[in-house]
Amino acid sequence: MAKKSKRYEAQAEQTGTEALSLADAVEKVKSFKAKFDQTVECVMNLGIDPKQADQLVRGSISLPHGIGKQKKVIAFCEDSDIEAAKGAGAIEAGSDDLIKKVSEGWLDFDVAIASPRVMGKVGKLGRVLGPQGKMPSPKNGTITADVISAVTEFVAGKVEYRNDAGGNIHAVVGKQSFESAKLAENIDAFIAQIKKVKPASSKGTYIKKIVLSATMSPGVALSI
Repeated sequence: MAKKSKRYEAQAEQTGTEALSLADAVEKVKSFKAKFDQTVECVMNLGIDPKQADQLVRGSISLPHGIGKQKKVIAFCEDSDIEAAKGAGAIEAGSDDLIKKVSEGWLDFDVAIASPRVMGKVGKLGRVLGPQGKMPSPKNGTITADVISAVTEFVAGKVEYRNDAGGNIHAVVGKQSFESAKLAENIDAFIAQIKKVKPASSKGTYIKKIVLSATMSPGVALSI
């Protein structure tokens, strides 16, 4: 296990175990200074059974104030859409040539968008993109007939989310340098989205715990 820095341990002592209000949790996270502008994440432990297909939680959301970082997006699309996709911000766009490039191991991108018309070809990349969490899916808006709009949204920082094997779900919600109110609004929007997509088959307590954390700082529990 990696040894935690003295700074981290000191911050952890300041954090305590009490769950804080959203406003107080944001201020606490922002108080944990580092030598760079840390990314802030919201992590939620959900009362779902990840082994049940009808209880999986997955999707995407455009947060009110973005996440403070542009994403590297590629677009699997027809030739007629290549220039428009690149104009919208895609670092690569196309069909056969791009599929070949990715199949050979090129994975220097964050999100892959695909048109339904080329998914028949893109499907063979499942073994490459699946483990990376980059395989296009209609559930998170990365398979769409409107490739150009999707590229624009994801380049600007549209956030994807999906639960892991432990029933946890997390997403980047901004930067430590964000104004407190804007960071809080992003967090509130993400929590509201997860509540909105609660699986109908999920019983009992749905949201068990919420924690905010910055890249190199301890987590802060958020009252539910």
